[in-house]
Amino acid sequence: MPLFDPKDQSRYATFTRRTLMMSGGMTAVLGVLAGRLYQLEVVQGDQFKTKSDENRVSERLMAPPRGRIFDRFGSELADNRRNFRVLLVPEQAQGGVAAALDQITGIIYLSGRQRERLLREANQNKPFVPLVVAENLAWEDFARINLHLPYLAGVQPDVSQTRAYPYNNELAHILGYVGAVSQQDQEDDSDPLLQLPGSRVGKRGIEKQFETELRGKAGVSRVEVNAYGRVVRELNREAGEPGSDIYLTIDRDLQDYMVQRMGEESAAAVVMDVNTGDVLALASTPAFDPNLFNVGVSNAQWKAWMADDHTPLINKTIAGLYPPGSTIKPTMALAAMDAGLHNLQVFCTGSITLGNHEFHCWKRGGHGGVDLHRGIVVSCDVFFYEVARRLGIDRIEAAAHAVGLGHQTGIELPGERSGVVPGRAWKEARYGVAWQQGETLNTGIGQGYLNVTPLQLCTTAARIASGHSVSPRITRVIGRSPQPRPTIPRLPFSDRALAAVRAGMNGVTNTPGGTAYAWRIADPGFEMAGKTGTAQVRVISREEHHVGVRKNESLPWKLRDHGLFIAFAPVAEPRYACAVLVEHGGLAEHPQVQMARDILLYAQKRDPLKLPTAYPLRAAGDAGAGRKA
Repeated sequence: MPLFDPKDQSRYATFTRRTLMMSGGMTAVLGVLAGRLYQLEVVQGDQFKTKSDENRVSERLMAPPRGRIFDRFGSELADNRRNFRVLLVPEQAQGGVAAALDQITGIIYLSGRQRERLLREANQNKPFVPLVVAENLAWEDFARINLHLPYLAGVQPDVSQTRAYPYNNELAHILGYVGAVSQQDQEDDSDPLLQLPGSRVGKRGIEKQFETELRGKAGVSRVEVNAYGRVVRELNREAGEPGSDIYLTIDRDLQDYMVQRMGEESAAAVVMDVNTGDVLALASTPAFDPNLFNVGVSNAQWKAWMADDHTPLINKTIAGLYPPGSTIKPTMALAAMDAGLHNLQVFCTGSITLGNHEFHCWKRGGHGGVDLHRGIVVSCDVFFYEVARRLGIDRIEAAAHAVGLGHQTGIELPGERSGVVPGRAWKEARYGVAWQQGETLNTGIGQGYLNVTPLQLCTTAARIASGHSVSPRITRVIGRSPQPRPTIPRLPFSDRALAAVRAGMNGVTNTPGGTAYAWRIADPGFEMAGKTGTAQVRVISREEHHVGVRKNESLPWKLRDHGLFIAFAPVAEPRYACAVLVEHGGLAEHPQVQMARDILLYAQKRDPLKLPTAYPLRAAGDAGAGRKA
């Protein structure tokens, strides 16, 4: 009998082949797995390790301290204060968020609207994400929360930073304010800092103009998180770069005096250095408290602002447009002098006729014989009607532009308006009709289409006083970089013309019969030179001219003329220029002149141009207070 049965040998061979095939297949599979493992562990190991760390380690931005704003002497005008907050972690709250809010309401006040917001946010967010229950708490409320903390599950006291304006409404129109980031802000600026909850950006004033410089650069906190995004621990952090401090040209003491002097009037006032253009004080009254925007402006407060006919939200110094009235007459006189009209003599009877229209002087019965000097001193309208007729609108337009009217001054504040200096091309473009000579006469006394801002009027006064084309500026130093001072060119008027106009303005305030003589500065060496102005806001009918124009005191407030005044001081060696506008303040007692007188006297006696100024010495990354040099 054979050793192996052929059938068995066949089955054995078959088994062996299958075994070899299976072994080969398994070896191939293991080889593929080993190769893939080698690829993952060795070839792509670093890449997957990085991805793993990215899932495990989360980088979170930290807002840097916002740069502070100082006046020229180092007084803090805007800084950062501690913001006492109460946070609530929903998953740690016993009995749910609503029960926790009930407990907190028993300690500090929470409105129904706040509760609704918090409950809505709790439903929308993950349970471990803290809710900001309340912020900007008084210390007493924050202390009560801490006292009851052992019984408040899930409640976390927190101290962050918020913007603070220590002088409330005094500098509101200069500094502006910060507010919550809007959708438009995010579209205009790709900085990831704006994505942080609770971020604030500048909305007006210096805060808006220098938002990028004040904001600084974000810090980074690297934290380890689990698969659900919950923070396990902080691994490390890199501090951000604080925003740059900004030093303004403003003298806060002068600003404070000016605001107090303006009182409750709807008014605007500016004081400038005539030689450099430094704005020493700029105020629009009434104003608003920018601190309210940190805690949230109530609907009632907002409605009150919007309904106030004194428009507290508008910065009248740069955004208010007014006919300049007789404050345009020094500019007219400059153009007249250089046009050869220095010997012009006009007899004022109280009116002048052009065609079938009668143009009236402010003084019924007229001023009699008037030359250029007396025309400025007594502000004779008829004289300047004749000057305007002889000059023509083209030369008037050129002169107005030369003294700073009809275009933005370039001050570092957002929202400045250009005003209007009308001319042939302007009217053709605006209305599609030709310029008329009667419009030239109206322009010659600061009425008609002519519109200016109080800041432009102050610039005009500074240019006449200095003889140079100074432009206002309000920043001295940004970060550690003093702002450059460009070379200031001379005005395109002769020295003779400038001297004649300065003499006329001196006569306005210091010669008996001058329109501001009763409110002059009597202190020797501090005298001011100026020009009064009233701007009509209503049409005076021919019948009223015939029987006598009604006094402003007898009219409703809204129908009274605006009162304007431009000035410089001291007369002998000008250093300060001032412009004051009082809306509907064209009264017999000339409140605008009295304000300017007191402001210029205070400025000269305080003399901020001679006081030592402060410069920033804060090192990069140091969030501490600055020092005075």
